[in-house]
Amino acid sequence: MTQARIPALVQETPYRYQIEPTGRMRVPGVVFASPGLLPEVGGDQALQQVADVATLPGIVDASYAMPDVHWGYGFPIGGVAATDIAEGGVVSPGGVGFDISCGVRLYAADVDAADFAPRKEAVLDGLSRSTPRGMGKGAVWELSGAGQLAKVLASGARYAVEQGHGVQRDLDRCEDFGAVDDADPAGLSERAVKRGLHQLGSLGSGNHFLEVQVVDAVRDQAAAEAYGLRAGQVCVMIHCGSRGLGHQICTDHVRAMEQAMAGFGITVPDRQLACVPVDSDPGRAYLRAMASAANYARANRQLLGQAARGVFERLTGAGLDLVYDISHNLAKVETHRVAGGAGAAGAPRRLCVHRKGATRALPPGHPDLPADLRDLPDVGQPVLIPGSMGTASYVLTGVPGGPAFASTCHGAGRTLSRHQAAKAVRGQELRQLLESRGIAVRGASWRGLAEEMPEAYKDIDAVVEAAEGAGLARAVARLVPVGVVKG
Repeated sequence: MTQARIPALVQETPYRYQIEPTGRMRVPGVVFASPGLLPEVGGDQALQQVADVATLPGIVDASYAMPDVHWGYGFPIGGVAATDIAEGGVVSPGGVGFDISCGVRLYAADVDAADFAPRKEAVLDGLSRSTPRGMGKGAVWELSGAGQLAKVLASGARYAVEQGHGVQRDLDRCEDFGAVDDADPAGLSERAVKRGLHQLGSLGSGNHFLEVQVVDAVRDQAAAEAYGLRAGQVCVMIHCGSRGLGHQICTDHVRAMEQAMAGFGITVPDRQLACVPVDSDPGRAYLRAMASAANYARANRQLLGQAARGVFERLTGAGLDLVYDISHNLAKVETHRVAGGAGAAGAPRRLCVHRKGATRALPPGHPDLPADLRDLPDVGQPVLIPGSMGTASYVLTGVPGGPAFASTCHGAGRTLSRHQAAKAVRGQELRQLLESRGIAVRGASWRGLAEEMPEAYKDIDAVVEAAEGAGLARAVARLVPVGVVKG
C-alpha cells in the first residue's frame, strides 16, 4: 500500500465526510460515519484505502465507506465503488473479498420468547449438533462428486430447494431469488472445486455464527409486518459465506489480474487492488467465477437454515419462515443514474458495483424486490445488520434515493484484530459473561470465542444511527441474542 499521508476529512453533515481528490484520485472519497465511528488515525489504514480505491480506472461518483468501515484487503471493509463498464471501468477481487457472497440470512420463528425459554438449552444443543463449523471439512450435505457440485455452482439455493432442502419462500425471499444466473463452474480451478466438495452446509470460523434472537423493539410497524416480524418473536440469524471455494477463487483471480494489468496499461497504488476492465476476458472470467461462489454461498446458507428448521420443528413445534437472505461481498452489474451525465440526474449507465462488507439496500418499488414487497409504498428491501457476539442486531429497510448506489453497512465493524481480542480475554471467561446475561453459548473453540469478544467491534447502535442519519436505510426492528453457535 502507498504510504501517503492520512487523507484529510471534511465534515459535510453530521454523518458524512469527504476526502477531496488529490494526486491520482479520479473522484472524491465519501465516508458515512459519526465522529466516534471514524477509523483511528495511525492504526487503521481504511481512510487511505478509500483514497486508493478512488484511483481505479472508470470509477464514478465517489469511493464510498460505510459507518462500519475498517481496514481490509485492497478495499476497506465497508467499501463501495462503481465503475462505468463502457468507459473502461474495472473489476477488482479486492473490492469483493476472499469470502465471496458472505452474507446474512434471517428466519422468523412461529414462537415467542416466553414459550421458547424452557426449550432454549435443548434447542441450542440441537443447533450445535446440526451445524458443522470450524476449520476444515464437515457439511450438512455430502455431495456425490464434482458433477453435483457443478449444479450447486450453477443454480445455488434453487438447486438445494429442488433437491428437497427447503421451500419456495426460501427462494422468493433471497437476493437474486436464490442464484446468480451467469455462473460458469467450468472455469474454476481444480483446487477451488476440491475445497468446495466437502464444505456445503457448514458455518466455518471467524465471525461467522448461527444465532437465536428475540425481536427486542419494532421501529417501523408497517415494514415489520411486511417482513413477518413482531415484538417478542424468536428469530434465527445465520452469517456465513462461500467457505474455502470462494477463498480459492479470489486467490486464483488476484494472481491472474496481477499478471494481466500491465497489458491493459493499468497501475494501482496498492497491489491488493489488482484489477482488469470488466469488459475483458479476465474480467468476465472473474465475474463468472465469482457468481459460482455466490451460488455456493446461497446454497450453503440454505442448507444451514434447513437444518435449523428441522431442529425448531422437532423441539418446539415451530416453523421458520425466511425474512431475507442478502450478501455483503459481491460485485454486481447494475444500472444507475450518475450525476454528470446527460439530464439533471445523469443518464442511466451500466456499472460494476463493488460492495465489500456492504449491503445492497434497494428502495421501495424496485423491480428486484420480492413480489410480495414490490408494491408496498414505504417498504424497501430488508437489510440485515448483525452486531458483534452478545450484542444487538438490526433489520433495516431500503429507502428512496439512498446514496452509494443503494448500499449500506453490513455489521458492527471490527476495531481490534483477532490476535488483540484473544489476548484481552479468555474464551472461558467470555462464555461465562455471556451466559450470565442469558445468552447460551455453543462454541467450537475457546480461542474462537475470545476472538469475537463484543469489545472487538464498534457499537452496533451507533452504526445503525449513522446509517439512518446518512439516509442509507431506515431501522425496522432491533433483535437481541438469547443463544449463539460459533465456529
